[in-house]
Amino acid sequence: MAHPAPKTPTACLALADGTLFYGQGFGAIGARVAELCFNTAMTGYQEIMTDPSYAGQIVTFTFPHIGNTGVTPEDDETANPVAEGMVVKWMPTASSNWRATQQLSDWLAARGRVAIGGIDTRRLTRAIRLQGAPHAALAHNPDGIFDTNALVSAARGFAGLEGLDLAKDVTCAQSYRWNEMRWAWPDGYVQQTEAPYKVVAVDYGAKRNILRCLASAGCDVTVLPATATAEEVLAHNPQGVFLSNGPGDPAATGAYAVPMIQDILKQDIPIFGICLGHQMLALALGAQTIKMNHGHHGANHPVKEIATGKVEITSMNHGFAVDADTLPTGVEQSHMSLFDGSNCGLKVTGKPVFSVQHHPEASPGPQDSFYLFERFAKYMQEHAAA
Repeated sequence: MAHPAPKTPTACLALADGTLFYGQGFGAIGARVAELCFNTAMTGYQEIMTDPSYAGQIVTFTFPHIGNTGVTPEDDETANPVAEGMVVKWMPTASSNWRATQQLSDWLAARGRVAIGGIDTRRLTRAIRLQGAPHAALAHNPDGIFDTNALVSAARGFAGLEGLDLAKDVTCAQSYRWNEMRWAWPDGYVQQTEAPYKVVAVDYGAKRNILRCLASAGCDVTVLPATATAEEVLAHNPQGVFLSNGPGDPAATGAYAVPMIQDILKQDIPIFGICLGHQMLALALGAQTIKMNHGHHGANHPVKEIATGKVEITSMNHGFAVDADTLPTGVEQSHMSLFDGSNCGLKVTGKPVFSVQHHPEASPGPQDSFYLFERFAKYMQEHAAA
């Protein structure tokens, strides 16, 4: 029986240790250098690629069916993809979804993002788990010609994410208002009609769905850049301050974010942080952060709320974590990961100040933790009545 001749590889993934993976390229032609991570979510590849927290990273998807639902502008978490590239097991098939407006490959190509299919993602994921998130170079060339020595050198030359402040690269350029709520059938996204709580959201790389969740919880949201000072935040007379998700090393971003947060803490108003915002709050309170071996990236992460014993399945995306052993007196660990015991939340004793490492906005992911937005609103209501 005759077998078809193997296709000439048109893409190459080179790791800093010299390991090479060949496959078929799609998306943009060119090369990208970044840290390589893996994500275990079964849905939401578009939200993942446009999540600002993935700046400086190439994402390996462990779920093989990537691209089969196409893309739609409604699912962008920011204007353009932020992740540097995409690695998948199977090449994307033609989209099959009533909401799709474009094919994944065309969408990536138009936005300058390189992707590779036909990779043994299980082998790659195991390597990342065992050895840590490697530095990698991903190249797509339809001619199938690659200077592998140059790619490996580029991967080795990548500086890495430690010590890197990426929030300033993905934050908004100027302040703006947000009043769009969560998507709901049959109307899709609708504008809020009632917003009793005035909130300033500090944008370290905020996802749109986080802002929608705040709006759905009754927040009148004003978004400010990551570099906003305490004076600029307080000038809006907020009833609450939200600290958003974002990429990079929290210690580097903390150089300018921590003094601002410390000044806000003196005002005794409710504060809520997510992901990088959680880490920023921890640093402002006197704790420390650490780089993880391969981070948490997926939509199936069990997190335990310590006070109640309740277990939530959550969405995660972070390569740094708060060191729970460094939390000072008066700051309690509120949540912990049931995968590895790492810190997933904190609260300040006796104050309406709290944060979580996971993503309660669920984009993509389960909605077990949406109550946290309602808790934030409750704190603001109680604070206003006090």
